[in-house]
Amino acid sequence: MKNNPDEGIRPATDESVDGVSNVLIPKKYLVTFILVTTLFALWGFANDITNPMVAAFQTLMELTAAKASMVQFAFYGGYATMAIPAALFIRKYSYKSGILLGLALYATGAFLFIPAAAQQSFTFFCLSLYILTFGLAFLETTANPFILSLGAKETSTRRLNMAQAFNPIGSLCGMSVASLVVLPQLLSDRRDATGQIVFGALSEAEKAVIRVHDLAVIRNPYVAIGVVVLAMFVIIALTKMPKTQSEEQKALGMTHTTRQTLGNLWHNTIYREGVLTQMFYVAAQIMTWTFIIQYADNLGINKATAQMYNIVAMSLFLCSRFVSTFLMKYVNGRRLLAIFGCGAALCTLGAIGIVGMAGLYCLVGISFFMSLMFPTIYGIALEDVDSQDSTLGAAFLVMAIVGGALMPPLQGMIIDLQTVFGHPAVNASFVLPLICFLIIIGYGYRSYKRIEG
Repeated sequence: MKNNPDEGIRPATDESVDGVSNVLIPKKYLVTFILVTTLFALWGFANDITNPMVAAFQTLMELTAAKASMVQFAFYGGYATMAIPAALFIRKYSYKSGILLGLALYATGAFLFIPAAAQQSFTFFCLSLYILTFGLAFLETTANPFILSLGAKETSTRRLNMAQAFNPIGSLCGMSVASLVVLPQLLSDRRDATGQIVFGALSEAEKAVIRVHDLAVIRNPYVAIGVVVLAMFVIIALTKMPKTQSEEQKALGMTHTTRQTLGNLWHNTIYREGVLTQMFYVAAQIMTWTFIIQYADNLGINKATAQMYNIVAMSLFLCSRFVSTFLMKYVNGRRLLAIFGCGAALCTLGAIGIVGMAGLYCLVGISFFMSLMFPTIYGIALEDVDSQDSTLGAAFLVMAIVGGALMPPLQGMIIDLQTVFGHPAVNASFVLPLICFLIIIGYGYRSYKRIEG
Protein backbone atom coordinates (compact mmCIF):
# COMPACT_ATOMS: atom_id res chain seq x y z
CA MET A 1 0.00 0.00 0.00
CA LYS A 2 1.30 3.43 -0.94
CA ASN A 3 1.68 5.86 1.96
CA ASN A 4 2.37 9.29 0.51
CA PRO A 5 2.13 11.97 3.26
CA ASP A 6 0.77 14.47 0.75
CA GLU A 7 -2.19 12.36 -0.26
CA GLY A 8 -4.56 13.49 2.47
CA ILE A 9 -7.32 11.08 3.41
CA ARG A 10 -7.34 7.84 1.43
CA PRO A 11 -9.25 4.60 1.74
CA ALA A 12 -7.54 1.37 2.68
CA THR A 13 -7.56 0.43 -1.03
CA ASP A 14 -6.19 3.04 -3.44
CA GLU A 15 -8.79 3.15 -6.20
CA SER A 16 -6.62 5.35 -8.44
CA VAL A 17 -4.12 2.54 -8.82
CA ASP A 18 -6.76 0.63 -10.78
CA GLY A 19 -7.42 3.61 -12.99
CA VAL A 20 -10.82 4.37 -11.48
CA SER A 21 -10.00 7.48 -9.46
CA ASN A 22 -12.95 9.21 -11.11
CA VAL A 23 -15.41 6.82 -9.39
CA LEU A 24 -17.27 8.97 -6.87
CA ILE A 25 -18.35 6.11 -4.56
CA PRO A 26 -16.81 2.64 -5.04
CA LYS A 27 -19.40 -0.15 -4.75
CA LYS A 28 -17.76 -1.74 -1.73
CA TYR A 29 -18.29 1.49 0.25
CA LEU A 30 -21.83 2.22 -0.97
CA VAL A 31 -23.76 0.89 2.06
CA THR A 32 -21.42 2.67 4.46
CA PHE A 33 -21.71 5.87 2.41
CA ILE A 34 -25.52 5.74 2.58
CA LEU A 35 -25.61 5.16 6.33
CA VAL A 36 -23.07 7.85 7.13
CA THR A 37 -24.78 10.28 4.75
CA THR A 38 -27.99 9.77 6.74
CA LEU A 39 -26.21 11.37 9.69
CA PHE A 40 -25.86 14.60 7.71
CA ALA A 41 -29.66 14.84 7.56
CA LEU A 42 -29.95 14.14 11.30
CA TRP A 43 -27.78 17.07 12.36
CA GLY A 44 -29.37 19.25 9.66
CA PHE A 45 -32.75 18.65 11.32
CA ALA A 46 -31.40 19.69 14.72
CA ASN A 47 -29.72 22.80 13.30
CA ASP A 48 -32.75 24.16 11.54
CA ILE A 49 -35.53 23.33 13.91
CA THR A 50 -33.47 25.23 16.47
CA ASN A 51 -32.90 28.45 14.50
CA PRO A 52 -36.54 29.68 14.70
CA MET A 53 -36.64 28.82 18.40
CA VAL A 54 -34.58 31.96 19.03
CA ALA A 55 -37.54 34.13 18.03
CA ALA A 56 -39.99 31.81 19.81
CA PHE A 57 -38.09 31.97 23.12
CA GLN A 58 -37.63 35.73 22.73
CA THR A 59 -41.39 36.26 22.84
CA LEU A 60 -42.40 33.42 25.18
CA MET A 61 -39.72 34.03 27.84
CA GLU A 62 -39.79 37.83 27.26
CA LEU A 63 -36.11 38.12 26.40
CA THR A 64 -34.05 40.60 24.40
CA ALA A 65 -32.82 39.45 20.99
CA ALA A 66 -29.29 39.26 22.40
CA LYS A 67 -30.32 37.01 25.30
CA ALA A 68 -32.58 34.84 23.13
CA SER A 69 -29.64 34.24 20.80
CA MET A 70 -27.97 32.41 23.68
CA VAL A 71 -29.86 29.46 22.22
CA GLN A 72 -27.34 29.59 19.38
CA PHE A 73 -24.48 30.21 21.80
CA ALA A 74 -25.38 27.00 23.67
CA PHE A 75 -26.03 25.04 20.48
CA TYR A 76 -22.81 25.91 18.69
CA GLY A 77 -20.82 26.17 21.90
CA GLY A 78 -21.32 22.43 22.26
CA TYR A 79 -19.35 21.95 19.04
CA ALA A 80 -16.48 24.05 20.37
CA THR A 81 -16.41 22.13 23.64
CA MET A 82 -16.56 18.59 22.28
CA ALA A 83 -14.86 18.63 18.85
CA ILE A 84 -11.33 18.01 20.15
CA PRO A 85 -12.35 15.36 22.73
CA ALA A 86 -14.32 13.69 19.93
CA ALA A 87 -11.24 13.59 17.71
CA LEU A 88 -9.08 12.15 20.46
CA PHE A 89 -11.74 9.52 21.15
CA ILE A 90 -11.89 8.56 17.47
CA ARG A 91 -8.08 8.41 17.22
CA LYS A 92 -8.06 5.95 20.13
CA TYR A 93 -10.98 3.83 18.97
CA SER A 94 -12.66 4.08 15.54
CA TYR A 95 -15.02 6.08 13.35
CA LYS A 96 -17.85 3.69 14.19
CA SER A 97 -17.33 4.15 17.94
CA GLY A 98 -17.41 7.93 17.44
CA ILE A 99 -20.69 7.68 15.53
CA LEU A 100 -22.32 5.55 18.22
CA LEU A 101 -21.27 7.84 21.06
CA GLY A 102 -22.43 10.85 19.04
CA LEU A 103 -25.87 9.33 18.51
CA ALA A 104 -26.15 8.49 22.21
CA LEU A 105 -25.34 12.08 23.24
CA TYR A 106 -27.71 13.46 20.59
CA ALA A 107 -30.59 11.38 21.96
CA THR A 108 -29.76 12.32 25.57
CA GLY A 109 -29.88 16.04 24.81
CA ALA A 110 -33.16 15.64 22.92
CA PHE A 111 -34.83 13.77 25.80
CA LEU A 112 -33.67 16.44 28.29
CA PHE A 113 -36.26 18.71 26.68
CA ILE A 114 -38.86 16.84 28.73
CA PRO A 115 -37.64 18.08 32.16
CA ALA A 116 -36.67 21.45 30.64
CA ALA A 117 -40.29 22.06 29.56
CA ALA A 118 -41.57 20.86 32.94
CA GLN A 119 -39.25 23.30 34.74
CA GLN A 120 -40.08 26.15 32.29
CA SER A 121 -36.41 27.09 32.42
CA PHE A 122 -34.68 28.85 29.53
CA THR A 123 -31.32 27.89 31.06
CA PHE A 124 -32.36 24.21 31.15
CA PHE A 125 -33.32 24.36 27.46
CA CYS A 126 -29.93 25.84 26.63
CA LEU A 127 -28.22 23.10 28.65
CA SER A 128 -30.22 20.44 26.78
CA LEU A 129 -29.12 21.91 23.44
CA TYR A 130 -25.54 22.10 24.70
CA ILE A 131 -25.50 18.36 25.46
CA LEU A 132 -27.33 17.55 22.22
CA THR A 133 -24.58 19.27 20.26
CA PHE A 134 -21.94 17.24 22.07
CA GLY A 135 -23.43 14.45 20.01
CA LEU A 136 -23.45 16.52 16.84
CA ALA A 137 -19.77 17.37 17.38
CA PHE A 138 -18.96 13.65 17.50
CA LEU A 139 -21.04 12.99 14.39
CA GLU A 140 -19.53 15.81 12.33
CA THR A 141 -15.98 15.10 13.49
CA THR A 142 -16.52 11.51 12.39
CA ALA A 143 -18.75 11.69 9.32
CA ASN A 144 -16.96 14.36 7.28
CA PRO A 145 -13.49 12.73 7.16
CA PHE A 146 -15.09 9.28 6.93
CA ILE A 147 -16.92 10.34 3.74
CA LEU A 148 -13.70 11.79 2.33
CA SER A 149 -11.98 8.45 2.93
CA LEU A 150 -14.58 6.32 1.09
CA GLY A 151 -12.92 6.58 -2.31
CA ALA A 152 -10.03 8.25 -4.09
CA LYS A 153 -8.52 11.60 -3.17
CA GLU A 154 -9.34 13.02 -6.63
CA THR A 155 -13.09 12.78 -5.93
CA SER A 156 -13.04 13.47 -2.18
CA THR A 157 -14.36 17.06 -2.27
CA ARG A 158 -17.11 16.13 -4.74
CA ARG A 159 -18.01 13.13 -2.58
CA LEU A 160 -18.30 15.34 0.51
CA ASN A 161 -20.43 17.84 -1.41
CA MET A 162 -22.72 14.98 -2.43
CA ALA A 163 -23.05 13.75 1.17
CA GLN A 164 -23.53 17.30 2.42
CA ALA A 165 -26.39 17.68 -0.06
CA PHE A 166 -28.44 15.53 2.31
CA ASN A 167 -27.79 17.92 5.19
CA PRO A 168 -30.27 20.50 3.81
CA ILE A 169 -32.83 17.72 3.34
CA GLY A 170 -32.73 17.25 7.10
CA SER A 171 -32.69 21.01 7.49
CA LEU A 172 -35.82 21.33 5.34
CA CYS A 173 -37.54 18.73 7.50
CA GLY A 174 -36.56 20.69 10.62
CA MET A 175 -37.74 23.95 9.10
CA SER A 176 -40.99 22.38 7.94
CA VAL A 177 -41.73 20.97 11.38
CA ALA A 178 -40.97 24.38 12.89
CA SER A 179 -43.12 26.20 10.32
CA LEU A 180 -46.05 23.80 10.02
CA VAL A 181 -46.17 22.21 13.47
CA VAL A 182 -44.42 24.36 16.08
CA LEU A 183 -44.75 28.05 15.20
CA PRO A 184 -48.45 28.02 14.14
CA GLN A 185 -49.37 26.44 17.49
CA LEU A 186 -47.57 29.04 19.60
CA LEU A 187 -50.22 31.01 21.45
CA SER A 188 -47.56 33.56 22.44
CA ASP A 189 -47.31 34.70 18.80
CA ARG A 190 -50.92 35.89 18.53
CA ARG A 191 -51.18 39.38 17.08
CA ASP A 192 -53.68 42.23 17.11
CA ALA A 193 -55.23 43.93 14.09
CA THR A 194 -52.10 46.07 13.63
CA GLY A 195 -49.80 43.02 13.53
CA GLN A 196 -48.34 43.57 16.99
CA ILE A 197 -47.79 40.64 19.38
CA VAL A 198 -50.26 40.82 22.31
CA PHE A 199 -48.47 38.41 24.69
CA GLY A 200 -46.68 41.20 26.60
CA ALA A 201 -49.98 42.89 27.46
CA LEU A 202 -51.53 39.79 29.07
CA SER A 203 -51.81 39.15 32.82
CA GLU A 204 -49.22 36.95 34.52
CA ALA A 205 -51.82 34.20 34.99
CA GLU A 206 -52.63 34.19 31.26
CA LYS A 207 -48.93 34.17 30.40
CA ALA A 208 -48.33 31.18 32.71
CA VAL A 209 -51.01 29.11 30.94
CA ILE A 210 -49.61 30.00 27.53
CA ARG A 211 -46.06 29.12 28.60
CA VAL A 212 -47.10 25.61 29.66
CA HIS A 213 -48.77 25.08 26.29
CA ASP A 214 -46.05 26.60 24.12
CA LEU A 215 -43.12 24.91 25.86
CA ALA A 216 -44.82 21.55 25.32
CA VAL A 217 -45.17 22.42 21.63
CA ILE A 218 -41.45 23.26 21.45
CA ARG A 219 -40.50 20.09 23.37
CA ASN A 220 -42.32 17.48 21.28
CA PRO A 221 -40.29 17.50 18.02
CA TYR A 222 -37.03 17.15 19.96
CA VAL A 223 -38.38 14.10 21.79
CA ALA A 224 -39.53 12.64 18.46
CA ILE A 225 -36.12 13.09 16.82
CA GLY A 226 -34.56 11.51 19.92
CA VAL A 227 -36.50 8.33 19.16
CA VAL A 228 -35.31 8.40 15.52
CA VAL A 229 -31.72 8.84 16.66
CA LEU A 230 -31.99 5.82 18.97
CA ALA A 231 -33.25 3.73 16.04
CA MET A 232 -30.27 4.91 13.98
CA PHE A 233 -27.97 3.94 16.85
CA VAL A 234 -29.22 0.34 16.66
CA ILE A 235 -28.81 0.19 12.86
CA ILE A 236 -25.23 1.53 12.96
CA ALA A 237 -24.33 -0.78 15.86
CA LEU A 238 -25.39 -3.82 13.83
CA THR A 239 -23.60 -2.75 10.62
CA LYS A 240 -19.98 -3.61 9.83
CA MET A 241 -17.97 -0.55 8.79
CA PRO A 242 -14.79 -0.64 6.62
CA LYS A 243 -11.48 0.46 8.05
CA THR A 244 -9.88 3.57 6.59
CA GLN A 245 -6.20 3.98 5.84
CA SER A 246 -5.61 5.95 9.05
CA GLU A 247 -7.27 3.22 11.13
CA GLU A 248 -5.09 0.54 9.51
CA GLN A 249 -2.00 2.65 10.16
CA LYS A 250 -3.06 2.96 13.81
CA ALA A 251 -3.37 -0.83 14.07
CA LEU A 252 0.19 -1.13 12.70
CA GLY A 253 1.55 1.47 15.13
CA MET A 254 2.26 3.97 12.34
CA THR A 255 0.31 6.95 13.70
CA HIS A 256 1.75 10.36 14.53
CA THR A 257 1.72 11.58 18.11
CA THR A 258 -0.75 14.34 18.96
CA ARG A 259 2.14 16.79 19.20
CA GLN A 260 3.41 15.84 15.73
CA THR A 261 -0.09 16.18 14.31
CA LEU A 262 -0.60 19.62 15.83
CA GLY A 263 2.73 20.73 14.40
CA ASN A 264 1.89 19.43 10.95
CA LEU A 265 -1.49 21.14 10.96
CA TRP A 266 -0.09 24.46 12.17
CA HIS A 267 2.50 24.58 9.40
CA ASN A 268 -0.09 23.80 6.72
CA THR A 269 -1.14 27.28 5.56
CA ILE A 270 -4.16 26.19 3.52
CA TYR A 271 -5.43 24.15 6.45
CA ARG A 272 -4.79 26.87 9.03
CA GLU A 273 -6.57 29.52 6.96
CA GLY A 274 -9.34 27.02 6.20
CA VAL A 275 -10.19 26.62 9.89
CA LEU A 276 -10.48 30.40 10.30
CA THR A 277 -12.54 30.72 7.12
CA GLN A 278 -14.86 27.92 8.23
CA MET A 279 -15.52 29.77 11.47
CA PHE A 280 -16.63 32.86 9.56
CA TYR A 281 -18.71 30.81 7.13
CA VAL A 282 -20.69 29.09 9.89
CA ALA A 283 -21.21 32.45 11.57
CA ALA A 284 -22.61 33.87 8.32
CA GLN A 285 -24.87 30.87 7.77
CA ILE A 286 -26.32 30.92 11.28
CA MET A 287 -26.85 34.68 11.28
CA THR A 288 -28.54 34.56 7.87
CA TRP A 289 -30.96 31.79 8.85
CA THR A 290 -31.56 32.77 12.49
CA PHE A 291 -32.49 36.40 11.99
CA ILE A 292 -34.55 36.05 8.83
CA ILE A 293 -37.59 35.90 11.16
CA GLN A 294 -36.65 39.18 12.85
CA TYR A 295 -36.02 40.71 9.43
CA ALA A 296 -39.49 39.66 8.29
CA ASP A 297 -41.02 40.72 11.62
CA ASN A 298 -39.75 44.24 10.96
CA LEU A 299 -41.90 44.13 7.81
CA GLY A 300 -44.98 43.07 9.82
CA ILE A 301 -44.80 39.34 8.94
CA ASN A 302 -45.67 36.80 11.68
CA LYS A 303 -43.26 34.03 12.73
CA ALA A 304 -45.00 31.15 10.95
CA THR A 305 -45.12 33.05 7.65
CA ALA A 306 -41.57 34.31 8.11
CA GLN A 307 -40.39 30.73 8.60
CA MET A 308 -41.79 29.93 5.14
CA TYR A 309 -39.17 32.31 3.71
CA ASN A 310 -36.57 30.29 5.60
CA ILE A 311 -37.91 27.14 3.93
CA VAL A 312 -37.60 28.79 0.52
CA ALA A 313 -34.03 29.77 1.42
CA MET A 314 -33.22 26.19 2.40
CA SER A 315 -34.82 24.88 -0.79
CA LEU A 316 -32.51 27.14 -2.79
CA PHE A 317 -29.62 25.92 -0.67
CA LEU A 318 -30.49 22.29 -1.41
CA CYS A 319 -30.91 22.79 -5.16
CA SER A 320 -27.69 24.77 -5.34
CA ARG A 321 -25.79 22.01 -3.50
CA PHE A 322 -26.53 19.59 -6.35
CA VAL A 323 -25.83 22.28 -8.95
CA SER A 324 -22.47 23.15 -7.40
CA THR A 325 -21.50 19.47 -7.09
CA PHE A 326 -22.15 19.14 -10.84
CA LEU A 327 -20.22 22.34 -11.64
CA MET A 328 -17.18 21.02 -9.79
CA LYS A 329 -16.69 18.54 -12.60
CA TYR A 330 -15.81 21.51 -14.82
CA VAL A 331 -14.81 24.39 -12.51
CA ASN A 332 -12.12 24.16 -9.82
CA GLY A 333 -13.73 24.10 -6.36
CA ARG A 334 -11.49 26.92 -5.07
CA ARG A 335 -12.50 29.19 -7.92
CA LEU A 336 -16.16 28.27 -7.51
CA LEU A 337 -15.92 29.11 -3.80
CA ALA A 338 -14.72 32.63 -4.61
CA ILE A 339 -17.43 33.11 -7.26
CA PHE A 340 -20.21 31.95 -4.94
CA GLY A 341 -18.75 34.15 -2.20
CA CYS A 342 -19.17 37.17 -4.48
CA GLY A 343 -22.79 36.22 -5.16
CA ALA A 344 -23.50 35.91 -1.41
CA ALA A 345 -21.86 39.27 -0.71
CA LEU A 346 -23.97 41.02 -3.38
CA CYS A 347 -27.18 39.53 -1.98
CA THR A 348 -26.16 40.60 1.52
CA LEU A 349 -25.62 44.17 0.33
CA GLY A 350 -29.19 44.08 -1.00
CA ALA A 351 -30.51 42.82 2.34
CA ILE A 352 -28.69 45.64 4.13
CA GLY A 353 -29.55 48.50 1.82
CA ILE A 354 -33.12 47.72 0.72
CA VAL A 355 -35.90 48.21 3.27
CA GLY A 356 -38.89 46.16 2.13
CA MET A 357 -39.75 42.87 0.50
CA ALA A 358 -36.94 43.21 -2.06
CA GLY A 359 -34.47 43.22 0.81
CA LEU A 360 -36.08 40.06 2.21
CA TYR A 361 -35.79 38.42 -1.22
CA CYS A 362 -32.08 39.28 -1.27
CA LEU A 363 -31.71 37.76 2.19
CA VAL A 364 -33.37 34.56 0.98
CA GLY A 365 -31.14 34.53 -2.11
CA ILE A 366 -27.95 34.38 0.00
CA SER A 367 -28.67 30.70 0.67
CA PHE A 368 -28.19 29.76 -2.97
CA PHE A 369 -24.59 30.93 -2.81
CA MET A 370 -23.84 29.50 0.64
CA SER A 371 -24.59 25.95 -0.49
CA LEU A 372 -21.11 24.78 -1.46
CA MET A 373 -19.16 26.72 1.14
CA PHE A 374 -18.95 24.42 4.15
CA PRO A 375 -17.94 21.17 2.38
CA THR A 376 -15.70 22.98 -0.11
CA ILE A 377 -13.78 24.86 2.59
CA TYR A 378 -13.58 21.58 4.50
CA GLY A 379 -12.30 19.63 1.51
CA ILE A 380 -9.75 22.29 0.50
CA ALA A 381 -8.41 22.55 4.04
CA LEU A 382 -7.93 18.78 4.43
CA GLU A 383 -6.76 18.00 0.90
CA ASP A 384 -3.06 18.07 1.75
CA VAL A 385 -3.39 16.85 5.33
CA ASP A 386 -1.73 13.47 6.00
CA SER A 387 -4.18 10.65 6.64
CA GLN A 388 -2.62 10.15 10.10
CA ASP A 389 -3.52 13.75 10.99
CA SER A 390 -6.97 13.82 9.41
CA THR A 391 -9.09 13.05 12.48
CA LEU A 392 -7.65 15.87 14.58
CA GLY A 393 -7.59 18.10 11.51
CA ALA A 394 -11.29 17.44 11.01
CA ALA A 395 -11.94 18.24 14.67
CA PHE A 396 -10.57 21.76 14.39
CA LEU A 397 -12.75 22.33 11.32
CA VAL A 398 -15.76 21.15 13.31
CA MET A 399 -14.65 23.26 16.26
CA ALA A 400 -14.74 26.23 13.87
CA ILE A 401 -18.52 25.90 14.05
CA VAL A 402 -18.10 27.96 17.23
CA GLY A 403 -18.47 30.92 14.87
CA GLY A 404 -22.18 30.15 15.03
CA ALA A 405 -22.04 30.71 18.79
CA LEU A 406 -19.99 33.89 18.87
CA MET A 407 -21.46 36.18 16.24
CA PRO A 408 -25.27 35.76 16.50
CA PRO A 409 -25.35 37.36 19.99
CA LEU A 410 -23.42 40.31 18.55
CA GLN A 411 -25.94 40.59 15.72
CA GLY A 412 -28.73 40.36 18.30
CA MET A 413 -27.21 43.31 20.18
CA ILE A 414 -27.25 45.36 16.97
CA ILE A 415 -30.90 44.39 16.30
CA ASP A 416 -31.85 45.51 19.85
CA LEU A 417 -30.73 49.04 18.92
CA GLN A 418 -33.86 49.32 16.70
CA THR A 419 -32.19 51.83 14.35
CA VAL A 420 -28.61 52.53 13.25
CA PHE A 421 -28.05 55.99 11.75
CA GLY A 422 -31.75 56.14 10.86
CA HIS A 423 -31.64 52.71 9.11
CA PRO A 424 -33.48 49.68 10.55
CA ALA A 425 -31.03 47.93 12.86
CA VAL A 426 -32.08 44.48 11.64
CA ASN A 427 -30.99 45.47 8.11
CA ALA A 428 -27.76 47.05 9.32
CA SER A 429 -26.92 43.97 11.41
CA PHE A 430 -26.27 41.96 8.24
CA VAL A 431 -23.00 43.81 7.79
CA LEU A 432 -21.61 41.01 9.98
CA PRO A 433 -22.41 38.24 7.45
CA LEU A 434 -21.08 40.54 4.72
CA ILE A 435 -17.68 40.67 6.43
CA CYS A 436 -17.72 36.88 6.68
CA PHE A 437 -18.40 36.46 2.95
CA LEU A 438 -15.53 38.79 2.08
CA ILE A 439 -13.19 36.56 4.10
CA ILE A 440 -14.52 33.49 2.24
CA ILE A 441 -13.90 35.17 -1.12
CA GLY A 442 -10.33 35.85 -0.06
CA TYR A 443 -9.74 32.24 0.98
CA GLY A 444 -11.15 30.86 -2.27
CA TYR A 445 -9.06 33.28 -4.34
CA ARG A 446 -5.80 32.70 -2.44
CA SER A 447 -6.11 28.91 -2.43
CA TYR A 448 -6.90 28.94 -6.16
CA LYS A 449 -3.87 31.11 -6.92
CA ARG A 450 -1.63 28.74 -4.96
CA ILE A 451 -2.47 25.76 -7.14
CA GLU A 452 -2.33 27.87 -10.31
CA GLY A 453 1.01 29.07 -9.70
